[in-house]
Amino acid sequence: MFGLKDLLSLVISAFIILPVVLLIRESGYLIVSWLFGVINPRVTIGTGPRIFKIGMIDIRKYYHLYSWFSYDGIKRKSNFAYVCIYAGPIIANLTVAFFINFSVAHGWGEEYKTFLDRFVFYAIYYVMFDIIPMITTNSKPNNGMIIYEMLRYGKRVDFNNEAFLPSTSEVEKEYQEYIEQLEEIKKERKEK
Repeated sequence: MFGLKDLLSLVISAFIILPVVLLIRESGYLIVSWLFGVINPRVTIGTGPRIFKIGMIDIRKYYHLYSWFSYDGIKRKSNFAYVCIYAGPIIANLTVAFFINFSVAHGWGEEYKTFLDRFVFYAIYYVMFDIIPMITTNSKPNNGMIIYEMLRYGKRVDFNNEAFLPSTSEVEKEYQEYIEQLEEIKKERKEK
């Protein structure tokens, strides 16, 4: 039966574990892309209005629902670079999951075992959806499909003309337009 303890676990999972796993995932893109000379990188956690932005970290109001990595360019472009960048989130989550799992298996953090087990579960959950090649509901390839196509064909072969990762400058422009629209709606509501 679902009880109060389960509700607390759900809240911890949704509002603490999941956002941290998403941050680790997106940081995987960032860390690997630095090796290839990424230009203007940004990790965005969430959607909606910005809560704060510190350097390349952008936290939005609805932080646990969506996240992404963006950049304006890469200095060292190659198929190998793109394969590595799209493998970055997979490697980051697997590394953290294996480290935590290894630590718990060897007696560290025994008092937090349930929390850490749940953390490992969500990290592996994201790895599974990243690593298995598939086309997502928005007709874009996931990381596994991008890696597969780059290794097999040496290029992107889907029919979607949009960039795999959005440009940071474009994301910021879209965000500013979104905020302007929100302000106009608020102004209209006050006038009524």
